[in-house]
Amino acid sequence: MNNIFKYFLFAAVMVTGLWSCEKDENKIFFEGGTAPVLTANRTATIPLSFANQDEEAIIFSWTNPDYRFTTGVSSQDVNDQIEIERAGANFASANKQTVAIKSDLQLNLTQGQLNGYLLNQMNLAVAQPAEIEVRLKSNLGASAATLISNVLKFSVTPFATPPKVNPPAADNLWIVGDAAPSGWTNPLLSPHDASQKFTKISPTIYELTLSMPGGGGYKLIQENGQWNTQYHMLDGGTWESGDFEMKDADPQFPGPPSAGTYKITVDFQRGKFSVIKL
Repeated sequence: MNNIFKYFLFAAVMVTGLWSCEKDENKIFFEGGTAPVLTANRTATIPLSFANQDEEAIIFSWTNPDYRFTTGVSSQDVNDQIEIERAGANFASANKQTVAIKSDLQLNLTQGQLNGYLLNQMNLAVAQPAEIEVRLKSNLGASAATLISNVLKFSVTPFATPPKVNPPAADNLWIVGDAAPSGWTNPLLSPHDASQKFTKISPTIYELTLSMPGGGGYKLIQENGQWNTQYHMLDGGTWESGDFEMKDADPQFPGPPSAGTYKITVDFQRGKFSVIKL
C-alpha cells in the first residue's frame, strides 16, 4: 500500500513539474526596442509670421521604435509625444509643450499652431528671437518601456496675435475689493487711486506689487468709478492663477489666503493672470 502511495505521489510531482516548466516556457518577455530617430524638413530656423499662420511651419518625422517581445515585434499601439522646450531647460520645465501622437510617424505643424505653443504654453516673448529644443518620447501603455529620441534645435521668433482679452482702452488698470487696502469703494480715492494702479509693462502686460490683507476678493477696473467695463476671473481659477475676461460679472478674483506683499501680473495677450508672494 505504501508503495502505491509513493508511486502516485511521485507521478503527481512529475506532472506538476512538467506543467510548471511548460508554463515558464509560455511566458512573454519584453526584449527592448530601438530609440526613435527624429528628423525635420527644416534646420536651424523655423519661419513664423502672422500673414502665413495657416501655412506649414515644420514637419517632424521619426523612425518606429520596433518594440520587441519574445513572440516578435509588438503589435500594440505606440504612444508618441513630441516635446518642445526652451533650450537648456532639459525638458523639465512646467512650460514644456507636449503634443501627443498615436499610430503615426509624422507631425505637421502650421505656423499658427507652433506660434500658439510658443506664446501660450511656453511663455516666449513676442518678436524676440529664442532657441528651442524638440525631442520625441515613445512608450507602450502608461509610460512603460519609454524610449527617447535625439534632440533637434531651432531658432524661432514668435509673432503677435490679437489679444485674447482686449486691454484697457485708456491704458489704465486698478484693483478694487476687500482683498486690497481700499475695500470695495469705487471710485478709488487718494491714496488708493495711485497705490492700487497697475503699471503698463507692454501693450498687453500689466503688473502691480501690493500689500494685501489676506482673504477677500477683488475685481479689476479700467475706468475709475465704473463697473461695466471691469475684468473678472473665469470659473476654474485660483488666487494664484487663471483665466479672465472683460465683463461686469462674477466670480471675483479670490485674494491670497494670508497677508503679505504680492505681485499681480495680468496678461491680456493670453487672457491669463498670476499672483506670487514676494
